[in-house]
Amino acid sequence: MARHYPTLTRNGFLLPSNIKASYEGAAEGRRSASWEATDNGINSINTPALRNLRARSRAAVRNDPYAFNVIDKRVSNLIGTGITPRPTTDDAELRKLKQQLWDDWVDEADADELTDFYGMQALVARTVETAGECFVRLRPRSPSEGLAVPLQLQALAPEFVPHDKFETAKNGNVIRAGIEFNPAGKRVAYWMYLSHPRDSSSLNAGYNQLVRVPAAQVLHIFEPMEPGQLRGVPRLAPVLKRLRSLDNYDDAVLFRQEVANLFAGFIKRPAPDSGQQPRDPVTGQLLVTDRDGFTPMVALEPGTMQELGPGEEVEFSKPPDAGNNYPDFMRQQLMAAAAGSGTPYEILTGDMREVNDRALRVVLNEFRRRLEQLQFGVYVHQLCRPVRAAWMDMAVLSGALVLPDYAQRRREYLRTRWVPQGWAYIQPVQDVQARRMEVQAGFGSRSEMCLRNGYDAETIDAENAADLARSTDLGLNYTTLDAIELNDDKEQP
Repeated sequence: MARHYPTLTRNGFLLPSNIKASYEGAAEGRRSASWEATDNGINSINTPALRNLRARSRAAVRNDPYAFNVIDKRVSNLIGTGITPRPTTDDAELRKLKQQLWDDWVDEADADELTDFYGMQALVARTVETAGECFVRLRPRSPSEGLAVPLQLQALAPEFVPHDKFETAKNGNVIRAGIEFNPAGKRVAYWMYLSHPRDSSSLNAGYNQLVRVPAAQVLHIFEPMEPGQLRGVPRLAPVLKRLRSLDNYDDAVLFRQEVANLFAGFIKRPAPDSGQQPRDPVTGQLLVTDRDGFTPMVALEPGTMQELGPGEEVEFSKPPDAGNNYPDFMRQQLMAAAAGSGTPYEILTGDMREVNDRALRVVLNEFRRRLEQLQFGVYVHQLCRPVRAAWMDMAVLSGALVLPDYAQRRREYLRTRWVPQGWAYIQPVQDVQARRMEVQAGFGSRSEMCLRNGYDAETIDAENAADLARSTDLGLNYTTLDAIELNDDKEQP
């Protein structure tokens, strides 16, 4: 005990041989002798581990069906068909103009021309979930290229910014994990490779120069788990070792069952009296053996009646099965993997055998609440809002949008509500009735209910009005919508 309190010991204090810790988790004794826990800063912990974590996470997603399903299901629920913007300006014509220009640009947003902006959201989310982070570079284009807005986006893997670059720049700024900070601690630049440093197919892989890119042109998307964290960690980091061990175990059981399905039998016969090679008792010919030279080959076919010689017996192999505890063991381990990856067990495995609709509703609500936290705290804040701001700046500079006093009213023009794809109904009839009751009781608005489904109330109203007018002109009668007849002396809303 004296070695833990040297100052008290030197000053003559008598210490008891054993002091019980206020927290059992902080106790030091025989049970905690092998418990090693570091108190280093988050970046000191992450930096040495990032390369292995990324490589192993990607390998797991490529080869492990459960790891792949974790990432795939999380991305499909995080992004779906896209997180879309809804301008909140009061000017209806300006809202319509902004939305139309945005819709035109969405199809041209990808610098690689492989998908649209909402597809890039899914690509960024998949990279963040798999590798821990993703960089997006804003690429201004020439107006002569004919884009709706002269701006494109380029998604970059985390390896483009070296996480092990720590030094002082010539201008006095500090570079930490490939990110340059000014004396005030603000990110001012990212040091990026011209091409992927681990991709041998790159034409300039032999000379891959680091270049300084201003922070205003780069978006860094990741989920910070501790204050001061500089780089992101893969989603599967807490469960990689468990998933690998589980995959090896499952593969061994699968191989054992594959061997068990090889139906084999052995013919036992007494040793011959003489040293002569045994002959077939029916034909008198020498017995044919396999390439090993000792096992007679007898084919098994449906309806075969095999005659055995005097003293011969048949003994079939009895390979072990998967074991009675195999399903329970796999379920328990997959539940731990699901908990560590932030994915419900039922979604990870597709096993709904012991879940009723009420329990499933609780599970999905918890899962969705966590994803909504990521949607707005990470993807809207780090990706959607900066892209929208850069898009509007370029739209004004190029003349695609004419916004009076833009420099002074920029914050006003940028006000946008981002709407993720709506969640599917669990019980459609009950869910719709519940939302209808919310509106009727004044607990919510129709606009809010439409936004929950990922749609805009103004668009829905316009479509309903057009459908109603068309059905009236054609003499069709649908009971879903009724036009409200107003008196001439009453002002229409």
